[in-house]
Amino acid sequence: MAGNRNGATGSDKDFTFVNSFVKYLLFFFNLIFWVISLVMVAVGIYARTVKHAEATLTSLSLDPAVMLIVVGVLIFLVTFCGCVGSLRENICLLQIKSGSVDVFMSEIYSFTYLFIFTFKARQKVTEVINDAIVHYRDDADLQNLIDFGQEEFGCCGAATYLDWSNNIYFHCNQTNPSRERCSVPFSCCILSRNESVVNTMCGQGMQEREFAEAGKEIHTSGCIDILDDFIHSNMIVLGGIALGLAVPELVGMILSQLLMNQIKKQIELQQYNLNHSSDPWS
Repeated sequence: MAGNRNGATGSDKDFTFVNSFVKYLLFFFNLIFWVISLVMVAVGIYARTVKHAEATLTSLSLDPAVMLIVVGVLIFLVTFCGCVGSLRENICLLQIKSGSVDVFMSEIYSFTYLFIFTFKARQKVTEVINDAIVHYRDDADLQNLIDFGQEEFGCCGAATYLDWSNNIYFHCNQTNPSRERCSVPFSCCILSRNESVVNTMCGQGMQEREFAEAGKEIHTSGCIDILDDFIHSNMIVLGGIALGLAVPELVGMILSQLLMNQIKKQIELQQYNLNHSSDPWS
């Protein structure tokens, strides 16, 4: 009887709860995002290296290249934990990966909720845009990003086109020696569909004109109001995009949890067999 029990115990010890399909599916799932993160970091470093204008330290937080590098590094670290944790069946690394995803998703959806439904978030975004306006000429990538946003949304400045006076080059002051004094960027201009060549000086002196007169040549509405209207009018589309982004993360979380549970069961079984293998009456 004792021999039979020991034999049964030995066969139980060889049994494993870890499913290879779940293990390697989680690995390849994390590997895909790990490669994407490397590409993001490489593109960000390349953009910083070949940039023609040096960004000042005060505007580094607004540099799209730096933001791309930071996000890429964070994704790299999280997915690296997922890859190694799944291959090595390491619960600690899998918990770090799963916990990081939880925090990341919570931050994203909390920010989305606050941005859509609170006035405080609106003020914060306004501050960010105004800060970007201040450093408009300091960074080529930031300049292109602002121009793209103003052209696409048909807006100018944060709250109004007069916000461009916060930039030292566009500041509407008689003592300002800049040739762009009292002007706005060309991306604020209302362009004709038949206009093939953009007149980069079309915003010259627009801050000195009356609101109605300036509105004939440039977009006078701020980007905050336009962006707010765009979000509320496309809630279903944006919600679908958010859901689409959440699905891969949710799948990764489920796979991580399944693998962790299987590893824990295997450890418990091995510990049980170890404790009872020396007991002939167990």
